[in-house]
Amino acid sequence: MGMGMGMGMGMALAALCLAAASAHGQVLRCTDARTGAVTYTDGSCDNGRQAEQVLPARSPEALAREREEAAQAIARKEQRLREEAQAQAAAAASAPTPAQPPAPAAPAETARCAQSRQQLQSLLARPDRSSSSYGEQLAAARQQMELDCLGPQAYGELEQARAQSAAPSGPVIVVPPLRPPRPLPPPVQPPRPQITHCNVFRCYDRHGNTYPR
Repeated sequence: MGMGMGMGMGMALAALCLAAASAHGQVLRCTDARTGAVTYTDGSCDNGRQAEQVLPARSPEALAREREEAAQAIARKEQRLREEAQAQAAAAASAPTPAQPPAPAAPAETARCAQSRQQLQSLLARPDRSSSSYGEQLAAARQQMELDCLGPQAYGELEQARAQSAAPSGPVIVVPPLRPPRPLPPPVQPPRPQITHCNVFRCYDRHGNTYPR
């Protein structure tokens, strides 16, 4: 908008300048007969130059009228540009704001979760719980309900926590504290036998035991 307004005002000012230049008289184009050089003047051509009238002389009244028309044209151009700018601003302000898409519902609020819960309740209310396949059906229904009501990510975290809590732990070995060894009793020295008599080969005590000599 600013570029268009500047161009319109520039054209109008150029017209005003042209009118002011011709206020002193007519405009002549002077052509040199020898070189062909062309010049313009509002007076008279030099000797040896061919004169040609480009803009005839106008009266002061005509010049004043042209200036007034140019000023009015500039005012109308500015007024039209202002009106166009106001209309564009009003249209942009009244344009409807694009609607934001609704946020996705939580897994626990979906119809799929409600259906899985209803199926699990139906299995829990069955009177024939003694069938061989009842346990498998109940486990599958409970697993499906958790998946539908928690969502894939939360359900995966729940399964991982269950697997960690159910992992078997190794046997616990309790090592008793070490006790210091008990000291051995001192060796008992056997009593020395009481020798009563000896011969050439052996000796005898009073109990009849023999000992080498």
